[in-house]
Amino acid sequence: MGERGSAVEGMVNKVDRSFWKGMPVFVTGHTGFKGSWLSLWLTSLGAQVHGYSLKPLTEPNLFDLLDLSRDLTSTIGDIRDGETLTEAMKRAKPQVLFHLAAQPLVRHSYRAPLETYEVNVMGTTKVLEAARQVPSIKSIVVITTDKCYENGERIWGYREDEALGGHDPYSSSKACAEMVASAYRRSFGLPIATARAGNVIGGGDWAMDRLIPDCIRAIMDEEPVVLRSPRSVRPWQHVIEPLSGYLKLGQLVFQEGASFCESWNFGPRDDDERPVKEVVDILCSLWGDGASYKIEESSSLHEASMLRLDCSKSRFRLCWTPRWSLEQALKATVEWTKAWASGGSSGDLRSLMLHQIDDY
Repeated sequence: MGERGSAVEGMVNKVDRSFWKGMPVFVTGHTGFKGSWLSLWLTSLGAQVHGYSLKPLTEPNLFDLLDLSRDLTSTIGDIRDGETLTEAMKRAKPQVLFHLAAQPLVRHSYRAPLETYEVNVMGTTKVLEAARQVPSIKSIVVITTDKCYENGERIWGYREDEALGGHDPYSSSKACAEMVASAYRRSFGLPIATARAGNVIGGGDWAMDRLIPDCIRAIMDEEPVVLRSPRSVRPWQHVIEPLSGYLKLGQLVFQEGASFCESWNFGPRDDDERPVKEVVDILCSLWGDGASYKIEESSSLHEASMLRLDCSKSRFRLCWTPRWSLEQALKATVEWTKAWASGGSSGDLRSLMLHQIDDY
């Protein structure tokens, strides 16, 4: 056991501030939605965060709204550029690495399959190859997705030891990233765990072709939300949920090593795996002001209609369990979005996010 205590001790989902204080951490994808939330959380814990990512891909974006560049060392670069990536990682001398950088959208993967495979497969390979050159690294958490499983549209949740696959380029590229991580762990002894989370929501996400950002754009434009797959079931969860799991996992890999260098599911409670239509019903009710939706089932692109995760392994071995209901997650998302829409400052938005983390 490491000298900073054990992450499996104490309260469920509790993040160990004493472990992260002063810890040098490297985060790929730090300018994205998830990466910005993780970077804010880490810096609030006192970690020394070094980020490597492309420039934010949307305007507005959470990274700039929070003015996160003042709190961390930020390198703007492409994970496919192995030389620049390796140099940045060597300069940072991190002890923990979180790899979040990715092409994260199913529908975009149909439009840009080559880019999707280059970023998600070769990008992951170059991140791990860079990590091989940095002996200070003692813990690596590679973030993939719940969509990495070979989805048979079944009604029970997938477990970590089940077959990988994927119908679309995004899903299959993430299955490939899982296999790359496994190969680097077994071939080179890298301390790698992979994390498979569900559909995350929360304040500050402006990505295209994601349900909640698409809904909020339509609502703010005073237009009805258009639902293309109203009966599709997904594991919805607030972004804080899996991030708490990533932090605990990163600590355990650091302290315990090989016994936690495996794949882990982070999903919601079973009763929060709900159809799209029900999610949007709740969102419109929470938003008020006449928010509404209409159904247009006309998409020709394949997307799984049923996807559930079995998180028993994370519950028992990590002492991690989902805490917020879907209603709480959507309420927090609406609260953040309305604060931003009303002109909330960087400090206001930071304070709200840290308050939500504390509440969690």
